[in-house]
Amino acid sequence: MPCCRRPLRESLLAPVWAVLWNVLLALLCYAACRVLFLAENWSLLHPALDGSRGDLLRGSLTFDCSAVAYTNALWLVLMLLPWHGKERPAYHHALRWLFVAVNGLAIALNLCDAVYFPFTLRRTTSTVFGEFAREGNLAAIFATEALRHWYLVLAFMGMVWLLWRLYQSPSLDRRRLVWWQYMLAMLAALVVAAPLTVAAMRGGFTTAVRPITVSNAAQYVSRPTDAALVLNTPFSLLRTLGKDVFRVPSYFATEQELEAVYTPMHVPADTAAMRRRNVVVLIVESFGREYIGALNHDLEGGHYQGYTPCTDSLIARSVTFTHSYCNGRKSIDGMPSILSSIPMFVEPFFLTPASMNRVSGLAGLLAGEGYETAFFHGAQNGSMGFQAFAQATGFGRYYGRTEFNADPRFRGNDDFDGTWAIWDEPFLQYYCTKMSEMREPFMTAVFTASSHHPFAIPRECEARFAAGPLAIHRCIRYTDAALGRFFEAASRQPWYRNTLFVLTSDHTNMSNHPEYQTDLGGFAAPIIFFDPSGELFQPALVDKVAQQIDILPTVMGLLHYHKPYVAFGIDVLATPAQDTWAVNYLNGIYQYVSRGLVLQWDGTRTVGLYSLDDRLMQHNLAGQRNEQPHMERELKAIIQQYMLRMTQDSLTTEPNTKVAR
Repeated sequence: MPCCRRPLRESLLAPVWAVLWNVLLALLCYAACRVLFLAENWSLLHPALDGSRGDLLRGSLTFDCSAVAYTNALWLVLMLLPWHGKERPAYHHALRWLFVAVNGLAIALNLCDAVYFPFTLRRTTSTVFGEFAREGNLAAIFATEALRHWYLVLAFMGMVWLLWRLYQSPSLDRRRLVWWQYMLAMLAALVVAAPLTVAAMRGGFTTAVRPITVSNAAQYVSRPTDAALVLNTPFSLLRTLGKDVFRVPSYFATEQELEAVYTPMHVPADTAAMRRRNVVVLIVESFGREYIGALNHDLEGGHYQGYTPCTDSLIARSVTFTHSYCNGRKSIDGMPSILSSIPMFVEPFFLTPASMNRVSGLAGLLAGEGYETAFFHGAQNGSMGFQAFAQATGFGRYYGRTEFNADPRFRGNDDFDGTWAIWDEPFLQYYCTKMSEMREPFMTAVFTASSHHPFAIPRECEARFAAGPLAIHRCIRYTDAALGRFFEAASRQPWYRNTLFVLTSDHTNMSNHPEYQTDLGGFAAPIIFFDPSGELFQPALVDKVAQQIDILPTVMGLLHYHKPYVAFGIDVLATPAQDTWAVNYLNGIYQYVSRGLVLQWDGTRTVGLYSLDDRLMQHNLAGQRNEQPHMERELKAIIQQYMLRMTQDSLTTEPNTKVAR
């Protein structure tokens, strides 16, 4: 009988069909576990069904495919191994045991979490191993809960039995196989399966997709709690293994002593009526301070022009600072720092279990005052986890490439850069247009993308913008012109004079000046406050230290916001210059800028102390300045507060109502 007419189990590609069937079985078990998870926690999770069920299903499938790909990678390779001698009953019997054991464990983890969820309001992450490392009564607890939830035990046994019963092994007679045909078939299958598996692990194929993490679940739901319904427990455990980044140090013995040195809790004493100004935050990709001529008059012997004439013009009408820094070196660090006043310590906040904590920010705080809120990012929706974070922090709407393409007033994919996002110029015009359709007061933020590797600009613009010493310089010129056109268009809108604008970068990028290639210079970013009305402050270059995490409290101060909130930064405009500071983290070292000095601390000791005037950081003053002990004490307090609040889910003023076990 011709090969193509054999039953699927006996054809040359029988291992491929077996893989597809068994993977489908695993996905169905994950889906069944999710249904049981919802049923067990119906009172907590049923509001999730009030939103888009399509989003829930799409998100659930994304995370389930990722978990199945991670946990079954070894089994998959062994199934498709290009060696005809493996087609023996004993070999496939062993693979059946491997498949059922791995996926049976995944089922058990999902069902156990259905019971544990009410106490944590989140899927279990790898921190659970540390939480219960010293508990000696876990066996008794498991036994008790198994008896109480006997129906889940039966469900587990039933699903494992079905996995075993319905598992498909290929039925090939290795003695009749043509070895080279079999080898080629399996090699081809592996070549196809490898990228599909990697894409499943990462959550997608495109260059804009980074490996998804637990925080990405928030983009599919309207409440942080509901993210647990989209996630699965094997994924949450795997993606947080080795991410135990928040270890609370014991620098201060008591909470009172710690609070006396530093607290991120802001309790405004302002009694003035709140100013209901619109707030617009522009986060410009890779827009480092080095590229801005107005902030670098002393570079190149005073002859430096920079690459940002439009931004230079804006600075002349704004407040900015002599020393301003970002709090991280990645795009995923910038958004929490700027919009929620959360710096990056040790690992990006997005990539840690704490990303599932309750988090607020400019959008959430102002939404509570009746503001309409929206976040704009011209990349593929969900890219970089921005959509998830925007929803988690209170942005009511998200406008990405999908929404831009759907607007008939714009050119859609004709303005896609081919790699990351919509070109900055058309997307910023779209941003301006959409704000004119919003109800005042509003709070919006936009994250641009064009000044990013591979450093391309629209072909029709290449003649307009000269190249510079670095590949990024032409992109910076293009993005600066796009910003200029944005402000020109905004100035014609009725909401313009009632708006506070904030412009900063997510992080820095390529550098060709040694001052910006130091440990600290690599964090130098513009922080610009612009008030078209001229009523909030006088334009000035203020001799203070500022950082991204200061943006939220400074905006709150300018608006006379009167409620308590959590922010790790300060109101930099209302703080005396000698009390301003900045902090960042670089390869295991905390850098703390204060009192005209830069302290470098490795968690236990000072490894460097430099004057801010020592722009090349060549003269280590550790142990030589009286300010060092005070700076160490302040930095310790900042670190301890950060770690405490991350591990205790205390990033908002809401009381932590989670039940301890």
